Amino acid sequence: MKRTTIFVPEDLERDLQLYARREGKPTAAIVREALAAYIAAKRPRAELPSFAGAFDSGHADTAERHEEILFRRLSPHGAKPGGRAVAKRRR
Repeated sequence: MKRTTIFVPEDLERDLQLYARREGKPTAAIVREALAAYIAAKRPRAELPSFAGAFDSGHADTAERHEEILFRRLSPHGAKPGGRAVAKRRR
């Protein structure tokens, strides 16, 4: 852990001390928790598509079959969808 110094207004520092005492935690722990929560809230999130989780498929094994479901229409380079890979000739 690295030590740092911050400057806060006196009234905020007083509120921090009171809050820390009520919670039974050191003020440094309260500041670390608050800072971590602030940073986490501001961090850009990788959003799921708007349709994710919007419907009930009626299948109970979707989580186990997710790769099969996601990749069933994809094919290796040079393969026809649903078919086998076609060897490419070099010229």
